[in-house]
Amino acid sequence: MRFEELLIEEFGVSTYDLEKATSYQSKYGGQLENILVNIGRLSDDQLPNIYSKYLKLPILNLSDWQLDALPKIESDKLKFLTERAWFPLVCEGECWTFACKYPLDITVNDWLNRQQIMAEIYIASDADTQQLQLLFEKMNDVEESEELYNGDEEEKLRELATEAPTINFLNSLISKALRQGASDLHIEPFEGRYRARFRVDGVLHEAETIAPRMQLPIVTRLKILSGMDIAEKRRPQDGKIEMRVSNQEIDIRVSALPLNDGESMVLRFLRKDNVRYDMSVLGLSQDIESLIKQDIKTTSGVVLLTGPTGSGKTTTLYTFLNALNNKDVKIITLEDPVEYQLPGINQVQVNSGIGFDFAAGLRSIVRQDPDIIMLGEIRDKETAQIALQSALTGHLVFSTVHTNDAASAYTRLLDLGVEEFLLNAALVSIVAQRLARKICPECKVAHPEAEYLENKYKLVELAKRFHLSRIDLSLGQGCEACAHTGYKGRMAITEYLRCDDQIKSMPKDGNFLTKAKEHNNDLNRRTLLEDGLYKAVLGLTTIDEVIRVAG
Repeated sequence: MRFEELLIEEFGVSTYDLEKATSYQSKYGGQLENILVNIGRLSDDQLPNIYSKYLKLPILNLSDWQLDALPKIESDKLKFLTERAWFPLVCEGECWTFACKYPLDITVNDWLNRQQIMAEIYIASDADTQQLQLLFEKMNDVEESEELYNGDEEEKLRELATEAPTINFLNSLISKALRQGASDLHIEPFEGRYRARFRVDGVLHEAETIAPRMQLPIVTRLKILSGMDIAEKRRPQDGKIEMRVSNQEIDIRVSALPLNDGESMVLRFLRKDNVRYDMSVLGLSQDIESLIKQDIKTTSGVVLLTGPTGSGKTTTLYTFLNALNNKDVKIITLEDPVEYQLPGINQVQVNSGIGFDFAAGLRSIVRQDPDIIMLGEIRDKETAQIALQSALTGHLVFSTVHTNDAASAYTRLLDLGVEEFLLNAALVSIVAQRLARKICPECKVAHPEAEYLENKYKLVELAKRFHLSRIDLSLGQGCEACAHTGYKGRMAITEYLRCDDQIKSMPKDGNFLTKAKEHNNDLNRRTLLEDGLYKAVLGLTTIDEVIRVAG
């Protein structure tokens, strides 16, 4: 069977996608299967099976091999082979057994012919390749990493960072992270090695172990691509990469942080093409969504979002702005940094290095005659006062503060030095937010401990209080669609506090938080925990997830 026929018949590649990949291959070269991976029509995990079926070669099972007794061969030969992901498992005269990632490597096959070596080949997965790379590095105590510190270190690092193994590994890692829906990629030292972890739906998962030989080249390549100084290892650095992966435009924010045992690199992925700023996507409860829609239609005042870093505050603010964005209003945002470009909206980047901070930027924005202002964060008294005073002069202002719940925003702003009368006059509403993972719809089943959980968290009373007809506690069993986590996607869990006359009339003293919560309870509005349990009762998330983010 021809290779193209195998891809169509066995692995579901369409004729259209194959023609598209073949056309690209004829123009620019490359392996057909890798092109299909890059355009998102195949996954890296399928490649071992493709090679195995096409070449009729067995797939490696590492547990079948004695990995503490690997053969020792000349260092130059070993370097040549391992750099191309070919690992000798047995070397007996002219008959060698290899585990390899790509068995059709022409360079290696030519070398084997010249050496008159008969090769028995097993196909290795990405995970097995990484494990073998690590084992061979440790076994042979590779000297190249020590040599980097002799002579021209920077030039050697640049050279290593542009070699094919470094480029291919980093591209593969980024592609894999994006396919799994990761928001961040962490590359960091851990217990004498480097590891790569993906943050998917707010939770970190270990993805790869990076071989010692690859550690410095990978870090250096990331620094080169993001415009950092590769010789600087003592101070934190920030950079940015713009690239196109699988037909997606991606902005990658890169952060380098020096640690005692190396550097931690964190990549944050900002997808340009497929971000939707729609109320329905946020997952707000209908009653809270209705109240928020009323608030954002006011012509002046301040609407605040509160929550820790990574709780989706910026995305929610962008959604509010998108709902208000039309040709009749002027909207200006002041952000640090500007994460996504919103058409029709004037977005301003803070630059503290030249004295253009939030306070200075906000003063300039007000002189631009905006109708709506979005301020990335209120961090100090001056910024808070200008924002609140702007609301009193006819502007609708959106911003964020870091507090645990809605009512605590008052005490946070008072701690910054803002006068109580200004808060009472300007604040419209405060929304506290967390992000909870949603149950994967592909593997969703009824929760086996539903009765126990109903009693423990008094869910029958909660369902009656909020007029829910039934309790649908569920969980995800784990499947390929959700990478066997049981969760896919996230939604907002919120606590809403409207700054009505009763809230304004309350003294903002030590009893304010208790009284504000009692007032919200009297209006039958939910706390963060209650809103999470409300969504668990509807079968949208799990009790465990609610307790994790809001318990």
